[in-house]
Amino acid sequence: MTSNRAVWAAIGRASFAVVSHVTPTGAPRSSGVLYRTDGDRLYAVVAPDGWKARHIAGDGRVSVTVPIRRGGLLALLAPIPPATVSFPAEATVHPGTVLDRLPRLAALAPPERRASCAVLEIRPIGHFVTYGVGVSLSRMRDTRLARDRIPVR
Repeated sequence: MTSNRAVWAAIGRASFAVVSHVTPTGAPRSSGVLYRTDGDRLYAVVAPDGWKARHIAGDGRVSVTVPIRRGGLLALLAPIPPATVSFPAEATVHPGTVLDRLPRLAALAPPERRASCAVLEIRPIGHFVTYGVGVSLSRMRDTRLARDRIPVR
């Protein structure tokens, strides 16, 4: 079984996630974001008038999948799928100036852009569902061995 700490370490080493939500009319949407972690949260900069910020602000419920690159040099020779961490989350849309209070996240947007961006704060809830995290590449072939479900806490 993969530990909660190992899952957070994997999420912290990655920087790209797919965030999924529904529009106000119920249509499903997903898109990629670059993020950074701080404590038990992920933060991503988005356009304040874009559909991610507008739709997520309306409901706040999202699903997130973080692909975790695997394989090193072997990945250049053979197709190796990424490991993944997926989870439901609560998301809050903040003005970009919130980065002024979060020095670890300052690199997400330079000071001159903070007034013209929005920041998604993503807080995982429930369980992490992992595939291939903390297992060898050969064990990834057996989905029973490669999958896990870990409480977020």
